[in-house]
Amino acid sequence: MSAPAGRARRVLAAATAAVVGTLAVGMAVAAPSSAAAEPTLGQLAAAKGRYFGSATDNPTLTNAPYTAVLGSEFNQITVGNTQKWMYTEPSRGQFDYTQADRIVAFAQAHDQIVRGHTLVWHNQLPDWINSVPAGELLGVMRNHIANVAGHYKGEVVHWDVVNEAFEEDGTRRQSVFQQKIGDGYIAEAFKAARAADPNAKLYYNDYNIEGIGAKSDAVYNLVKSFKQRGIPIDGVGLQAHLILGQVPGSLQQNIKRFADLGVDVAITELDIRMRTPRDAAKDAQQAADYRAVTNACLAVTRCVGITVWDFSDGYSWIPSVFPGEGAALIYDENFAKKPSYWAVYEALGGTTTTTTTTTTTGNNGSGCTATYRAVGQWPGGYQGEITVRNNGTTALSGWTVKWTLAQGQTVSSLWNGVVTTNGQEVTVRNANYNGTIAPNSTVTFGFVGSSTGANPTPTAACTTA
Repeated sequence: MSAPAGRARRVLAAATAAVVGTLAVGMAVAAPSSAAAEPTLGQLAAAKGRYFGSATDNPTLTNAPYTAVLGSEFNQITVGNTQKWMYTEPSRGQFDYTQADRIVAFAQAHDQIVRGHTLVWHNQLPDWINSVPAGELLGVMRNHIANVAGHYKGEVVHWDVVNEAFEEDGTRRQSVFQQKIGDGYIAEAFKAARAADPNAKLYYNDYNIEGIGAKSDAVYNLVKSFKQRGIPIDGVGLQAHLILGQVPGSLQQNIKRFADLGVDVAITELDIRMRTPRDAAKDAQQAADYRAVTNACLAVTRCVGITVWDFSDGYSWIPSVFPGEGAALIYDENFAKKPSYWAVYEALGGTTTTTTTTTTTGNNGSGCTATYRAVGQWPGGYQGEITVRNNGTTALSGWTVKWTLAQGQTVSSLWNGVVTTNGQEVTVRNANYNGTIAPNSTVTFGFVGSSTGANPTPTAACTTA
C-alpha cells in the first residue's frame, strides 16, 4: 500500500527542494577518483534546479546491483509500466495499485520524486475497455483518472495525463478514446486530473516531437489552445527515443517555443540507440548526442529535468522492439558507466581531471601540438582525448602522436586514429580521413582505458609526416 499521507508529503517536500536547488549539493564538485566519490547525476542536476532520473519496472527491484545504482544515482523515478491502465484497473471499477506502490515506496525511501506514467494511453489497455459503449467511455475515463491520480495524490509530482495522441503527420491517433469520445477527450482528461490532484503538474507526453515538425506543431497548437481556453496543462514531455547521430538540430528551439507558451518541458524517456555491437566510435557519437540533449535542456530555464528510460543496457526495451539495435543507455549491462554517462556528467557541471600537457616537434614550420585531456575518470578506468593542432604555415599531410602509459594504465579502445602499443608506449597515427590539417586547425581523437592506482596525465608528443 502507499505510504501514509503525512510521510508522503514530507518526502515529497524534501525531494522537491532538491529539484529546485535548495539543497547545497554539488556546488564544489570534486574530480572523480578512487579516493573521493564523485557527485551523482541527481546531485549535479539538483544544483542546477533540475532533476536527472530513471524509469524503472517491478521485476528489476529484486536485483541488488541494479537497485544500488537506481537508489543512489538519480533524484527522480518514473514508474515505467505499472501505473498504466491494464495494471491499475484490470477489471472495470476494480483497482489494483500493488505493483506501482512498490516503486513509489522505493522512491520515497531514497528521497526521489516520482513522475506518474500514464493515465490515458491507447496502448496497454485492458480488453474490457474496447467493449464500453461510446456513451459511457467518458465517464469511465474520468472515473479511472479520479481513482488513480487520487490514490497517488501528494506522492507524484508530474502526471503524464495523455500519452501519444497524435500521428506523425499531426492528425489525431484513432484510439478508442478518440473514436468514442472525440477531440474533447484530451481536455476532459486534463480537467479530471486537476480535480483529482490539484498540486501535481499535468503533462502531455509523446515521441518524435523533440524537433520542430508536423507532429510537434500539432502538440504545440494543442497546448496553445489549452492555455487560451483555460484547460489545465503544466508541461510537455518529449520522450526522446533517439537514434545515434540524429539529435534534432531544432531541439533547443522547440523546447523554448513550448516554454514560451507558459508550460514546463521535460525530457521524459531518453535513450539513444545504435546498431549493435558497440564500438568506440559509436560510443563517442552517443556521448556527444547525450551531451547535446542535456545542454539543450539546460539552455532553457523551464526545461525542468531529464529521465532516461531505465539506465542500464541490460534492461532496455530497445532490442525487443528494434532487432539488431540497442546499447542505448548510459550504463552497460554490467552497470559500468559508459562514455555517455560521463558526457552527461560533464554537461551537468561535474568536473573531471582536465590537466593538459603538450609537446611540440616536427618539420612544418612550428610543427604540431598534442594536447591531452582526461575527459572522464572513475575507479578502474578513464576516458582521454588528444587534440592535434597544426601550428605551421602550410597544411599537414599526416601526423603521429606518442605517449608513455603509467604503470597500471592501458588503452582498450580508440577512435579517429590508428593505434599501436609496444609495452607502455602508445603510438597513434592519423586515420585515412583526418591526416590533413590546415594551418591553425585541429583534429581530435579519443580513447577509453583501464587503470589501477594513480592515473597520471602523460606528456604527449606530436610529429608531422
